[in-house]
Amino acid sequence: MGEPRIKKIGIVDVKFGENVTVVEPANIYGCTIGDGTFIGPFVEIQKGAVIGKRCKIQSHAFVCDLVTIGDDCVISHGVMFINDLFKTGGPANNNRDLWAATKIGNHVSIGTNSTVLAVTICDNVVIGSGSVVTKDITKSGIYVGNPAKFLRSF
Repeated sequence: MGEPRIKKIGIVDVKFGENVTVVEPANIYGCTIGDGTFIGPFVEIQKGAVIGKRCKIQSHAFVCDLVTIGDDCVISHGVMFINDLFKTGGPANNNRDLWAATKIGNHVSIGTNSTVLAVTICDNVVIGSGSVVTKDITKSGIYVGNPAKFLRSF
């Protein structure tokens, strides 16, 4: 019988702003977290991600490399960001050249169990729970569904 390689979760090489709260366990490494941000338990934020000021990243969220989140955002429970769009028909694995970036504006709330592909979302947007964002959002308002579609303005 072989022995498994055990890798531990933790907080490593993170640039924290002032008054950041992290609830462990969390796997946060090589990223930047802005002032006054709250990170819930069971969250992973990968190397290269940038989280703005006064954000709330709820439990079980996954924020991958190449994701930038603006200020005053809420990323609810179980939200998943995707940076590998399978451009070659399969996973890019560690070929970062095949990954794509995601940019989330300010005052954006993304509902529980939503999935966000490599897109840009403008300021002042609400994404309904369970939505799948597959295209850029350039108009403020509420978006829901799979794929996420404009529902209405505020």
